[in-house]
Amino acid sequence: MRKEESGFHTRCVHSGNDIEKETGAIRRPITMANSYRLPEDASALNWSSADQLIYTRNTSANQSYLEEKLADLEGGEACVVLATGVAALAGVFFTFLEAGAHVVCSNVSYIAVYRLLNEYYPAKYGIEATLVNTADPEAVRQAMRPNTRLVHIETPGNPTTRVSDIEAIAAIAHAGGALLSVDSTFASPYLQQPLTLGADLVIHSLTKYINGHGDAMGGAVIGSKERVDAIKRQAMVNLGGAISPFNAWLIMRGAATLPLRMKQHSESAMAVARYLEGHPAVRFVAYPGLESHPQHAIARKQMRMYSGVMSFGLYGDAELHNRFLNALRLIIQAVSVGHDESLMVYVGPDDERNHFYPPEFAGGHLRFSIGLEDAADIIRDLEQAFLACGLPDAAGKN
Repeated sequence: MRKEESGFHTRCVHSGNDIEKETGAIRRPITMANSYRLPEDASALNWSSADQLIYTRNTSANQSYLEEKLADLEGGEACVVLATGVAALAGVFFTFLEAGAHVVCSNVSYIAVYRLLNEYYPAKYGIEATLVNTADPEAVRQAMRPNTRLVHIETPGNPTTRVSDIEAIAAIAHAGGALLSVDSTFASPYLQQPLTLGADLVIHSLTKYINGHGDAMGGAVIGSKERVDAIKRQAMVNLGGAISPFNAWLIMRGAATLPLRMKQHSESAMAVARYLEGHPAVRFVAYPGLESHPQHAIARKQMRMYSGVMSFGLYGDAELHNRFLNALRLIIQAVSVGHDESLMVYVGPDDERNHFYPPEFAGGHLRFSIGLEDAADIIRDLEQAFLACGLPDAAGKN
């Protein structure tokens, strides 16, 4: 069977993998080397090339295997894998934004993106950023300028879970001569395919769902070979953002079960979101799978399922939210998303992006990453935490 005829589950298992020639092992090994044997005549080599194995800062064997897999899963020509998700984001900005350029970006996004585009790039390079609610394509259209070089969106967004219409925004960006980059970390390649909807580049924090085990860090950018090669030259080789072979191998291992995990995350998250939405102590729930979500129709159109991240708030202050967090027994109070265990973190009203949040978020909220535990066990843990805080149970009783 040709690779292009294989289903997504099959490609998660087999893409990028092969029989190891020396031993016959059916899984490619970790190659923990920082240098590779050069050809007999190395005089013509480009020492900054990422196209062949020379030095692990340029590229490594395990990195290239993972790049092959991720390009296949996203339907892109090429992929670059970097040390972290932030390295992938910064690599896109560094490569495609020049002094005097303008960028349009989601106004609520990962904190490093906010700082890079709202603080560092304007101060250091004179790059201007307009931050808008990209869930409204008309806001993106109004923000475009003649010198706009990039539109960057995060969908679903962190932590609001706002969903942006990729196809509509791609048309706006391209009409203005700009590229569209999409951070699709919360969706993963299984739930959303931004390149097929018109995006030029798709970005993932591999640390999250694609790895899925909370034990490795990495980032990736997938797109055309020309654009990915530019990121490799500028932001990987010459800024030193290379991933370690061990982390690349761990993420390769995790990616094999991606569709199975995303199905479980999504199904459990839907059950938990419905439970929270009906709870008398809960002020709001933001989850794209709920009909009450403002962009539910767009999420239904461009996502296969709705992933495992939601945000919600209680009727109470920071002290109550923290008491609730500390009463949890199964769910762990920690940052990150996409782990096998459920994680929750309180984001208080002093967050620097607070003025961009939807009104219900402004007083503080809980970001909740649903893990792979049984949904009934997650709900039981939430229920006992409500009761431990003197709040009513789901039926309204103390």
